[in-house]
Amino acid sequence: MTGRLTIAAAALFAGFLAGTGPAAAERLVTSISRHQVLVNSSFTGTSIVLFGTVEPDSPTARRATAYDLIVTVSGPKQIIVERRKERVLGIWANMASRTFLNVPSYLAVLSNQPVEQIANADTVRTQQLGLADKLLPQQLGNDVADVVRDDPFRTNFIRLKTRQNLYLQRANGVTLLTPTVFRAEISLPAVAPIGNYDVDVKAFADGVLLTRANSAFEVVKVGFEQFVATAAQDYGLVYGLTTAMMAIMTGWFAAVVFRRD
Repeated sequence: MTGRLTIAAAALFAGFLAGTGPAAAERLVTSISRHQVLVNSSFTGTSIVLFGTVEPDSPTARRATAYDLIVTVSGPKQIIVERRKERVLGIWANMASRTFLNVPSYLAVLSNQPVEQIANADTVRTQQLGLADKLLPQQLGNDVADVVRDDPFRTNFIRLKTRQNLYLQRANGVTLLTPTVFRAEISLPAVAPIGNYDVDVKAFADGVLLTRANSAFEVVKVGFEQFVATAAQDYGLVYGLTTAMMAIMTGWFAAVVFRRD
């Protein structure tokens, strides 16, 4: 009996030592080319470059299989009302509408290969990896929820955002420079909304999420446009009176110049 207890104690102690040893794990280290984008009247769009590396806890823990990366960029949240028009008696009229609540004004999904090849369908859906899998809360009567993926309003919303280059998904958006070093280019169109943008980076291997990292940047309006926007927001009455006087003076000047004697 004593011998059995000694063997059991030895096995337990060995298991304890194994459990306290270094675990094989990875961590993401990312760097973004700039954390602020300045927008003025001549802004035509720009690109931000994200660099990163997947670092194991120790060189001996390096995986034999390749890593997969998914970079998701989300812009400021906004409320959008989408309306459906139909022709009634020769006149186009709004027949139905849907309100999207706190949805990203900009949404980009960049990966080194199609997300369907990175993880299984359940993981893609639950982790919201693809553009079509992102939750887009909508006002449905007294409830707020997302709908089925082929809902006409939802499909049209994504289509319109994609046409404006505000929603995009690129299966070749992440380039692996080495087995552990990667690069991604974030494209911002001329109509990129002002505000904070969140960057979420996920690293996968063999279909399993290993680690993730977050970063951010800001799109800021500068110059005369920022002065006008600030004046309209902080001094609404003065701004309104000033613009009304400018309109009157412009009309009077045009009437004098183009007056026919």
